[in-house]
Amino acid sequence: MSSDDTAGVEVPAGLPHHGPDPLQGHPLVARLARVGQLMRQADRDHPWVLDTAVVAGVFLLFCVPDLVDDGDPRELRIAFTHVPLAGTLALQAGLLLPLLWRRRTPSVAFALIAAVFLLQWSLGALLRADVALLVALYSLVLHGRLRHLPWACAAMAGALALVAVRVSTAVSVWDALFFLVSAATAAVALGLAVRIRRAQLAVLRDRATRLEIERDQRSRLAAATERTRVAREMHDIIGHNLSVIITLADAGGYASGVSPDRGNEALRLIGDTGRQALGELRRMLGILRERTGAPELNPQPGISDLDALCARIRAAGPQIVYRSGGELNALDRGVQLMVYRIVQEALTNALKHAGPDTRAHVVLTVAGSQLRVRVHDTGPPHGTGQPGPSHEDGHGLAGMRERAALYGGTVTAGPAPGGGWIVEAGLDLTPIPNTSGGSA
Repeated sequence: MSSDDTAGVEVPAGLPHHGPDPLQGHPLVARLARVGQLMRQADRDHPWVLDTAVVAGVFLLFCVPDLVDDGDPRELRIAFTHVPLAGTLALQAGLLLPLLWRRRTPSVAFALIAAVFLLQWSLGALLRADVALLVALYSLVLHGRLRHLPWACAAMAGALALVAVRVSTAVSVWDALFFLVSAATAAVALGLAVRIRRAQLAVLRDRATRLEIERDQRSRLAAATERTRVAREMHDIIGHNLSVIITLADAGGYASGVSPDRGNEALRLIGDTGRQALGELRRMLGILRERTGAPELNPQPGISDLDALCARIRAAGPQIVYRSGGELNALDRGVQLMVYRIVQEALTNALKHAGPDTRAHVVLTVAGSQLRVRVHDTGPPHGTGQPGPSHEDGHGLAGMRERAALYGGTVTAGPAPGGGWIVEAGLDLTPIPNTSGGSA
């Protein structure tokens, strides 16, 4: 196994770990791994080069000696037939040339070489180029279809049996079969080992690719969720405070000519509302910004801040009646923020659509494990011709539903039977059981 195969692989928990391989960081191993990467890349770019090099190498190592000298041991000469040079070249070509297609059509290449091998031994000829049959068997195991392997092994066994019978005059049949079967088994085992290792590496590469895709998807999903949260916060903060400021500015402009004191009061309220909006924006942006040693920021608003919220809305004109019941301050801070934003959005829309002369009732109760929020405005005064509030065309109702859904709650909104608009939210506060079976 090369260093690039094992680099970056972590030992799973629970398995024995004997430390890093001392050869993994060796310069020679690193150079060999680099050479292997370059060869694999070159093979992908020019696959015929490697196949041609294999054929050329087998020819130089095993064919040339047969051409210059038969090299047969004296005790085996009587068992083999001398083949003319032309016949030797033809048999060598039949054994070697199919190796050019050993990776593209390994089964066909093996069949052709096996046929030439059987023809050669039927003639009683001995050629060193017979090693091509082992190369073809190895290539079939590595690159071919495994369902072709049984018949290839059967053909190999028949060919080896023929060889063992041919050399039986000088070597024991069983000794010859042992040597030949061992060589064939080694070729099959090597091919299977390399094939399994390549399959494992392919699975690891595929898994790494899928993990990268999942990581990118999680990052995009987290970014989209954060953008949605920021958009919802910006809508709640800016939309509410701008609605109050606009209403106060209109009222102050009208009152400045009649009662300067009321105009000054409206300007003061506009300043207070603007400063509060600026503070909330700074708080939100401070949370989003990565920082160390940042100054303390104001906490998120909660149920205790609803009185101040109602006071700001009253300053813009509407009459707000706020009633609450139950252990509200014991609620989770996230639930309190959800309740605050729902009430804020409902009152802001009442001010925006029903005008400053409307009357709104805010009821917040906790009974047992049920939290209920109800905001009901009376709509615009009769005879003004102004339509009642509607959240369906904006982002307000969608934002309220998203906030409630985070805690398993629901929000409904619609026209009230006697006129105006009703927003109702419900949340089940049943605690989640802990691991011991009790309540958390």
